[in-house]
Amino acid sequence: MPAGSRASTGHEPAPLVVDIKRHSLEDGPGIRSVVFFKGCSLRCCFCQNPETQAPYPEIVVAVDRCLRCGLCVAACPLGAVDLQRPGIVDRARCDRCAVCAEVCPNRTLRRIGVSYTPEALAEVLLRDRHFYAHSGGGITLSGGEPTLFPGYLERLLRLVKAEGVHVALETGGYFDDYETFRDRVLPYIDLVDISLKLADPAAHRAVTGKSNQIILANLRRLAREPRVRVEASIPLVAGITATRDNFAGLIDILHEAGIRTVRLLPYNPLGVHMAASLGRPTPAAPGSFMTPAEHTAACGMFAELMAHAVPRDAQPDRPKGDRP
Repeated sequence: MPAGSRASTGHEPAPLVVDIKRHSLEDGPGIRSVVFFKGCSLRCCFCQNPETQAPYPEIVVAVDRCLRCGLCVAACPLGAVDLQRPGIVDRARCDRCAVCAEVCPNRTLRRIGVSYTPEALAEVLLRDRHFYAHSGGGITLSGGEPTLFPGYLERLLRLVKAEGVHVALETGGYFDDYETFRDRVLPYIDLVDISLKLADPAAHRAVTGKSNQIILANLRRLAREPRVRVEASIPLVAGITATRDNFAGLIDILHEAGIRTVRLLPYNPLGVHMAASLGRPTPAAPGSFMTPAEHTAACGMFAELMAHAVPRDAQPDRPKGDRP
């Protein structure tokens, strides 16, 4: 099935893929290919990749690239495109058919979300198997929230693991059927990186739209799995996650679960601009990067609190990566 058509696995709709980042050095050990799936149960106000939240295709508009040629206006069957409109696309009328994006000569309008069969995606990911083998790398499932699609992942990962490829999973931890995840996905996973945002349940709901109760329950279950390595990551967002009280709460949670490796991920305001390109309201998140001094102070604060909570041989990793 060609990319762009819809695939499915039984009663479970197949996920859309937003991007495949090849030769990554930031999302697990070695050289990796990272698959960003579309669809997430959380709505983090500081999400760096809001285009991965909705499970359906979307149209992204880069207004500053528009050539004013009018091809998109002529092509739209619903009259949803208007060059005089601030965001060009009338989201209330648009059915996301993407005809406008197909005729746009300058990628002002782009369709986000491509469908692959598990077999087609495995073929793409295995093209770099030699890089994985020589670097200790592999593939990383990211998103969005990959665990929303256990049947699809089972079929995909069976093919990938048949080639002996290391598989990492980046998850927000919000999935309510742990048994299905354990039986269908976890047997193929070597490393799980679970993202923790806020320790306080009410604050977590205010910032992400969901309580952290399910996330913490899944964290504890994962930590008890004997075969899988489990790590945690924390996005550093000034005034939201990067506070002393929140760090202390998260460290207590990590200590209780026995998680010893933590990545501190610098916040990237890219998501604020992407939200506008998707026609969404501006999120209540910082519009700029942390300054170097703020970043150093946040990392130092976390390390100080961590040192008082866990043995010295269980210190957090040096901050790396760029994805909350």
